[in-house]
Amino acid sequence: MNAVLISADELREAPGENLRLLDVRWQLGDPEGPQHYQNGHIPGAVFVDLDTELAALPSPAHGRHPLPDPAQLQKCARSWGLCAGDPVVVYDELGGMSAARAWWLLRWAGIADVRILDGGLPAWLRCGGELATGVEPDPVPGDIELDPGRLPVIDADAAARWRGVLLDARAAERYRGDLEPIDPRAGHIPGAISLPTSENLGEDGCFLPAELLRERFGGLGAEPVAVYCGSGVTAAHAIAALAVAGVPAALYPGSWSQWAHDPKRPVATGV
Repeated sequence: MNAVLISADELREAPGENLRLLDVRWQLGDPEGPQHYQNGHIPGAVFVDLDTELAALPSPAHGRHPLPDPAQLQKCARSWGLCAGDPVVVYDELGGMSAARAWWLLRWAGIADVRILDGGLPAWLRCGGELATGVEPDPVPGDIELDPGRLPVIDADAAARWRGVLLDARAAERYRGDLEPIDPRAGHIPGAISLPTSENLGEDGCFLPAELLRERFGGLGAEPVAVYCGSGVTAAHAIAALAVAGVPAALYPGSWSQWAHDPKRPVATGV
């Protein structure tokens, strides 16, 4: 186990008394996360709605998944049963692509012991883990006190003048501007480097080993790193992969969904 990930085998052996499991299944265009949870989840897990609990309301000015209000995030975290000192494990069924948002937010909010289940629900099933169905009893409300601002964040102005390495975690075709299925303009922030999040995972849906991630990120040098994606969700996954490799990085939460809506912001295409 490392500071970012926990394997399915490690999770099965972890003491469960104070462990908090958060099911963060979400996918763009699929509103059925709660139903997927009810169809089968890790016993004891609480469903967390990414759109409403891990983000503020969307807007063209702030993007599709702005950071939530800290007071609202604390209210949600208490409703999940989180208390001071509780270890937290977050998971999904897409290699951590959405669970990483919860990992990043809770770390940003001052909870140190938060880990992503490496490989998510498929890895849990492969190692013989059982599933529960339906809805779990409501957790006893927690008393967690959040302390936001513990991880670095940049805004659009900082992204525009970023003097380090700015990574675009979206698919390469969206970076190049070949297509843009969601936002009003295609392309990328001028100067950004394409490093698709999906390439941080192996064929089994688990993060690549740390040594391979270090090789992947080896060309970044010693400059400060910031990451964006479509709306600040998969960028958190890239930040998790960078953390596994020992590279700290800042998040641009507004990401392309904010940048592309501002006609004053320049857009680059191609490679």
